[in-house]
Amino acid sequence: MSKHANAALVERFYSAFQKIDAEAMVACYHDDVAFSDPVFPALRGERAKGMWRMLCAQSTDLRLTFDGVEADDERGSARWEARYTFSKTGRPVHNIIEARFRFADGLIVEHQDSFNLRRWAAMALGAKGVLFGWLPPVQNAIRGQAASALDHYMAKRGAAPPS
Repeated sequence: MSKHANAALVERFYSAFQKIDAEAMVACYHDDVAFSDPVFPALRGERAKGMWRMLCAQSTDLRLTFDGVEADDERGSARWEARYTFSKTGRPVHNIIEARFRFADGLIVEHQDSFNLRRWAAMALGAKGVLFGWLPPVQNAIRGQAASALDHYMAKRGAAPPS
């Protein structure tokens, strides 16, 4: 039995991520893609694509694995794990992510990643993350810093500011 085209699309996306190939990743996205995760809760279009470009540009030691790819004509899912050094603290991170997708026109039009932000904060931020990573103000600060970094990255690339 052959693999569904959307399952192959998800595999192509993560295979490109393994190679730190942001352009191949964003080629899997619809122009009006919606992305969300606990750090970047609501990105659309070029900002979603810009996030992957930024993350790949900053990557120095990413090791990524993925499995459990399933997809049909409308929806899909996968599980992926990322191991890397968080650049702001030099601390190792092993993030486990559940991904859900929706497809349109042969591309990913919606991508939602779920992971435990408190667990991520404990790894990335150390004692501060362990003690305070569950607090909404700390989680909002993480989101704010990520959004600011994306704004800066997009501005350097000459992209329009967020609306």
